[in-house]
Amino acid sequence: MNSTELRTATPSWRQWTLRAAWLLLAVVAGLYCAWRFTGPSPLQTNLLALLPATEADPVAEEAVDKLAGALGNRAVLLVSSDDAAHAKAAALQLGAALSASHAFASVTARVPPFDVGRITRFYEPYRFGLLTATDRALVASGGAETLRNTLAERLYGLPSAGLATPLADDPFGWLQHWLAGLPLAAANLTIEDGLLVSHRGNTTSVLVIGTLPGSAYEADVQRGVLLAIAHGETALKAAWPDVTLARTGAVFYAESARRAAERDVHVIGIVTTVGIALLMLWIFRSPRLLLLGFVSTALGILCALAATMLIFGQLHLLTLVFGASLIGEAVDYSIQYFVVYLGARQGWDARRGSREVLPALTVALSTSLLGYAIVMFAPFPALRQIACFAIVGIFVAFASVVGLLPSLMTQPARRSPRTLFAMAALLLARWHALIGGRRAWVVALVLVAIAVPGWLQLRGDDDIHLLIQRDPALAAQERVVSSAVGMDNSAQFFVVRGATPELVLERTEALGARLEALTGASAPSGWQSVTQFVPSARQQRADRALLGAHVFDDPAALRALLAATGFRDEVAQAWVNGWAQSDAQSGAQPGAQSGAQPGAQPGAQPGDSVLRVEDWLAEPWSQPFRHLWLGRSVSTPDAFAAVVIPQGVSAANQPALIATAQALPGVSFVDKAASVSRFFGVYRHDGAIWLAGALTLVLALLTVRYGWRGAIAVAMPVWLAVGVTLAVFGYAQMRINLFNMLALMLVLGVGANYAVFLREGAMRAHADTGAVWTGVLLSAATTLLSFGMLGMSSMPALKSFGATLSLGIMVSVMLAPIGIPSIERRKA
Repeated sequence: MNSTELRTATPSWRQWTLRAAWLLLAVVAGLYCAWRFTGPSPLQTNLLALLPATEADPVAEEAVDKLAGALGNRAVLLVSSDDAAHAKAAALQLGAALSASHAFASVTARVPPFDVGRITRFYEPYRFGLLTATDRALVASGGAETLRNTLAERLYGLPSAGLATPLADDPFGWLQHWLAGLPLAAANLTIEDGLLVSHRGNTTSVLVIGTLPGSAYEADVQRGVLLAIAHGETALKAAWPDVTLARTGAVFYAESARRAAERDVHVIGIVTTVGIALLMLWIFRSPRLLLLGFVSTALGILCALAATMLIFGQLHLLTLVFGASLIGEAVDYSIQYFVVYLGARQGWDARRGSREVLPALTVALSTSLLGYAIVMFAPFPALRQIACFAIVGIFVAFASVVGLLPSLMTQPARRSPRTLFAMAALLLARWHALIGGRRAWVVALVLVAIAVPGWLQLRGDDDIHLLIQRDPALAAQERVVSSAVGMDNSAQFFVVRGATPELVLERTEALGARLEALTGASAPSGWQSVTQFVPSARQQRADRALLGAHVFDDPAALRALLAATGFRDEVAQAWVNGWAQSDAQSGAQPGAQSGAQPGAQPGAQPGDSVLRVEDWLAEPWSQPFRHLWLGRSVSTPDAFAAVVIPQGVSAANQPALIATAQALPGVSFVDKAASVSRFFGVYRHDGAIWLAGALTLVLALLTVRYGWRGAIAVAMPVWLAVGVTLAVFGYAQMRINLFNMLALMLVLGVGANYAVFLREGAMRAHADTGAVWTGVLLSAATTLLSFGMLGMSSMPALKSFGATLSLGIMVSVMLAPIGIPSIERRKA
């Protein structure tokens, strides 16, 4: 063995240093990933995290997040049966089982004993400023006769079924009428035997509500809730076979999305890995090369995983599933190195082989990074994660091929698939003769002519529901619960903002008046707002002024009217004195209110006649409705906000609701799904401009390496691949969306590699073109296998990615020989 062979066969200290450095990197990245996954799960299962900020007003965007958080920590269960006794008993059993499971912070099956008189006593000090619209109109009509009729109806009419007020404190029933309008319960729910019950036909349903101990998007919370409900449902079926259980809540959708993503990762990862292993074994016939190829790929995936969690803090499900498909692209670099290795046979020199393959890998890496870098600028958090994951993964895979594999592949190959390479060379020569050289322009013109009609048929569809698909079974159960409860909307709502809480309340009342005026198909079935619990100070003072002008303007006549109907003098006088005292205090109170949050101490003094928001928030019974008051904005400190949630929003009345919001200052109508869909449409159109710019940048990049003629020849296959892919979508009547456009960026970045690999192989002295073509076909096959598996994903967005990438890459590799020079020995 001569000195050169000895130097090649025996790893130097530099080679051992490289191996140690890569081993250290792998250990650090592996330990970091293990540490992150052994603690609280870093997986982000919140589908809203995929979506960008779409509202022009940051306060409105903040309202979306707050409302989602307020309503997302509940699990709502509906126990139903045609036998009312069975439904009630089963609901109590389920509530007890869920409480005993400790999977919930609290479970409400039986409504806790509550003194409803507390609500009456809370509002009683403010009674002279609380009038319904009907009572306001009656009082304004004036006259002793009107007051006498109102008093007679109060004394001799049927008793109220709602909150009752003492006759001495509310002789005309004005406060009782106002209390009857409080939206304290959903439209279809009543309290029977201490349970929240809904009756629909012969079916009786009982509501059970669980409060989660943590975020609905934490894996441990999801597992605990699902396990507890599964055990509870099994016990119900055993005791009452006629009982059914429906559920809804963010925790169920999040768990379903997480489970589907984990299934996707396992299926895509396993199928891709096994498929790539079989392909590489068939071509290379070397388990050692297979192992080294996966070492390079594993390093890229591991470092990408660690970097993504380090930078973003969490890992979105889309990123995890997409990462499983990145195996096919990351292994391309090692495949190209193996082709040079096998083609060199006994003349192999690891360092020289690295230098030979470096130009091709560098150009390929640059085009891939360009494609992913454009995706990085997309305004979607999950897409930024995907781009970051891919950039780190393919860069580390590239670096490991250039820096690590030469130190591990010092010995020449013992055998080479010469027959396969010879067949591939023959196939390449014939295919190049058919589509290469000057014929390439004819091929391009024919493909463009065929594609134009398809382009003209392209249509877009940016509906977010096509991209984020909810579990159909859960959606059906949600409809059952919503129908029983009578509350069918929290996705569309109004946001009312103002410089002070008082201004917010006044604008909310103006919105309520506009909604009340809507009629026919334009009218919502109802709405919830904070002013149904706390009128504005201006409205309270206006009601007081109305009473002062038409009721308390003549105290003697008022006392006489009360005495004539049987009120004792001291009772009548106490009521009149209560008015006088509260009237004096009301005049001393400031008009502005503070923006206290739940749990704040009441700001009003005893006897204070102006009801304030913070007083209501401090009441325990206000807890289910506190999400209606957002308080001081975090994003805009000088703003306060509240939400108004309409019911029965439909395509028929939504335009009227939007017009109502636009007609009022400080009011906006929020429909997150519609906003994102519009946003998708804008960026889909912008994506076409990005794609055109990227095609130009790739041409400029290739020109630096190959000159303008060579650059056009190398870029033409991927240009045509993009055009053919769009044409196929047009002919197939498949509507394109933003994810299709972003996938075309990746077609550009990945598909350009095949023509680059072929041209670089043809430019290398003594290169085996059959080996190069085999490597290109193998790279394309592994990439198609991995990205094609995205078509099996349960996530529609990834299906769009997979379909576009697969078609684009297939066309790219078929046309890649166009980039080969007519005379292979010529340097371009």
